[in-house]
Amino acid sequence: MHKIVNTFLPLYFATLLLLLGSGLLTTWVSLRLSLQHVSGTMIGAITAANYIGLVIGGKVGHNLIARVGHIRAYVACAGIITASVIGHGMTDWVPVWIALRFIIGLAMMCQYMVLESWLNDQAEPQQRGVIFGLYMVATYLGLSAGQVILTLHFSHQLFPLLIVGLCFSLCLVPIALTTRLKVQPMSPAPLELGYFFKNIPRILGITLVTGMIIGAFYGMAPVYASTLSLNTSQVGIFMALTIFAGLVTQFPLSWLSDRYERQRLLLATSSLYVLTSLPLVFLVHISFTVLMAIAFLASMVQFALYPLAVAIANDRITPERRVSLTACLLMSYGIGASIGPLFTGVLMESFGGNMLYLFFVLCGGTIFALSWKTLPVPKRLQEEAVAHVPLTDGLVSSPLTAALNPVIDEADIVNTMVNTGEDENIESNDNPTPPS
Repeated sequence: MHKIVNTFLPLYFATLLLLLGSGLLTTWVSLRLSLQHVSGTMIGAITAANYIGLVIGGKVGHNLIARVGHIRAYVACAGIITASVIGHGMTDWVPVWIALRFIIGLAMMCQYMVLESWLNDQAEPQQRGVIFGLYMVATYLGLSAGQVILTLHFSHQLFPLLIVGLCFSLCLVPIALTTRLKVQPMSPAPLELGYFFKNIPRILGITLVTGMIIGAFYGMAPVYASTLSLNTSQVGIFMALTIFAGLVTQFPLSWLSDRYERQRLLLATSSLYVLTSLPLVFLVHISFTVLMAIAFLASMVQFALYPLAVAIANDRITPERRVSLTACLLMSYGIGASIGPLFTGVLMESFGGNMLYLFFVLCGGTIFALSWKTLPVPKRLQEEAVAHVPLTDGLVSSPLTAALNPVIDEADIVNTMVNTGEDENIESNDNPTPPS
């Protein structure tokens, strides 16, 4: 463990700073616009722009890294992000902020690709779980620490923005000074959308709805907290603890997921999510302590949904298609994360802040309904269940490394993705299309 930490410490530290800045910026933007009485629709649009940038950034980042290399791509994107952060302090015009958040999302995806492909390339197979577990810890700690900064009392309202700029600038240092060998060129993950739409449509739907939940949470939860008349420090505590709940969840979830049927776990988890979110739909006048307790429990369950969906999807797909599967799951998740804040922004603007948790209740119910009848595991895969891996939420997570594995040879991908004759017939018999 000590050797792993020493070896990958620059990457972990860069991740911590990157997510600290990102987490603080997301909450600060939502809170700042809410205090300026900007409509919920526009706040949702800003959050959606960030996720759209993340989705598109996968392709842009791959081309950039292939052209100039990992370190140069990372450094260039850090500079772009820092300039975009400063741009938030130069104007209050919301359309400009939407464009800036799109640019930041696009550039950050490139940085995630550099960090995660670098980790994946340097990790030994027997150490991969520990290495990415520590990466996940750095991610959640960074996101949570960014919220804690809001609890400090600043003499100037733009001071948090300066801290964001510092974080994005300083995350350059560990990468620029690293002595690690250059990582191998990346090969893009193939997409087989038609195959997955035919064979696991419900799981893709669950991933999309989960993305809607997470996107709405990060973009609109600060707005929800401000509608409860919480001050800035309390909003920071609210966001920090609810994000930290995701880290608390992952390791018990890993233990359960490897010992019990994952579909039943997803049914139970979605049910608990509905039950824990429901009180916050009706409780408008509530003490801060009770609010935190309920929201913490709801977030613990919330951050368990995506890892379970990923594990179930991998259980139902043959190994040679798992690279393509991950790319499709990330695409589905990203689309959902772009829709969620827009939809909740309209709801909250029209009916009040508690509509956020009503939206969560409806999404939880939808996941329950979609997971009630999922595909049976093909017979030849029943003995090959994939071990559960702790994940962060969606686009900021280690599934990206599977989709963009730098050691995958493109010719091998083409060979493994083209199945004909007997293999295709076996798979179609084991994996029938579910009745609509």
